[in-house]
Amino acid sequence: MKKINLAITGCMGRMGKQLIESSKANKNFKLVALTENKTINKKVNGVKLKLNKEETFKKADVIIDFTIPKCTIEVLKIASKLKKKIVIGTTGFTKKEENLIKKYSKKIPILKAGNMSLGVNLLMYLTQITSESLTDSYLSKVFEIHHKHKKDYPSGTALMLGKGIADGKNKNLYNLIGKKFLNKKKFSYGKKINFNSIRKGEIIGEHEVSFSNGKEIIRLNHEAFDRSLYSDGALTAAKWLTNKRPGLYSMRDLLNFK
Repeated sequence: MKKINLAITGCMGRMGKQLIESSKANKNFKLVALTENKTINKKVNGVKLKLNKEETFKKADVIIDFTIPKCTIEVLKIASKLKKKIVIGTTGFTKKEENLIKKYSKKIPILKAGNMSLGVNLLMYLTQITSESLTDSYLSKVFEIHHKHKKDYPSGTALMLGKGIADGKNKNLYNLIGKKFLNKKKFSYGKKINFNSIRKGEIIGEHEVSFSNGKEIIRLNHEAFDRSLYSDGALTAAKWLTNKRPGLYSMRDLLNFK
């Protein structure tokens, strides 16, 4: 079977390094391009690090991007011009940037997910089912913990879970986002979905969704122990995307959740 030519952006970041390791062990891929947003004169696995330019991605079949929103949009512009497929694991996009991603998805296949883990995407699915099943007397909130280096909050995964709550009520997430707390020991339920983000240590990721009507609490949670589950999921997404038409896809499409 012909190998898939892979490009990884943000290759010196935490996820970039993990993706390089995971791709080495995956027989479906050949690493052809590694990029960073500044010039670094070195090679990794025989591949020279380059800047995000058109010539860098010409040999790639698919790009995996775990960077920052500004960089992702720059890479998307190039990918769209070269008709390259792209997997986006970057989080923290503004509404305007989200609309730009939708625009580019009309030209190329894009799989975007705030979290590439099978378990987290199952949690999102269960969150939606729970939200749909409960009456409006149940309020909801989302709690998440990540390592101290993570800058955006709430995390992309926390917002995915918030979207699961909103979808269960047939409402738009942006109209349901309540207060966004950072490093609060305790936080309350509200009429909208409140979020609390903790940043400490080297924690890979913990997420919990809670529903309560004042008489009972329903909790759904997920804890990650190994960063490779995200890179393995991203590579699975990249392989799945290779025969897809232009469009905006999610891990839910890959996993065939209804």
